Amino acid sequence: MSTINFNAETVDPSIPFEAIPAGRYIAVITASEMKDTRSGSGRYLQLEFEICEGEYSGRKVWTRLNLENSNTEAVRIARADLSAICHAVGVLQPEDSVQLHNLPLQITVKCRKNQDDEMTNEIKSFAPVPTPVQAETPASDSQADADSSTPPWARA
Repeated sequence: MSTINFNAETVDPSIPFEAIPAGRYIAVITASEMKDTRSGSGRYLQLEFEICEGEYSGRKVWTRLNLENSNTEAVRIARADLSAICHAVGVLQPEDSVQLHNLPLQITVKCRKNQDDEMTNEIKSFAPVPTPVQAETPASDSQADADSSTPPWARA
């Protein structure tokens, strides 16, 4: 027996994290680490992404980039993904993965079943955050006189 002196009424119970739905999300890299592969014959860069907006804000997803591997195709894919990340955040020649942290980008997340038949997330692509497109309308005489800070749908 161990004395723990704990009051469960003061702490929300943990809830299991289900895979987030497939889709596009704005995220930032919050952590990165080079790790050895299980076989010890290569290394991969593990990146942790945190979703920044919407219903799933605060949720995390991960990807692994096999930057050092005997499988040349795995290395090619990893380098292409790293290039896409660099282009998306505007850091084209990082010397350290920390330079990619906390810069927003758009990730495309897919869902797939793992070996335990559970749904998991996989990041399939990386892109710059889309910029909003503003519709342009020709100015009429009444619009020219309207306060430019008033949105078009609120003008008389």
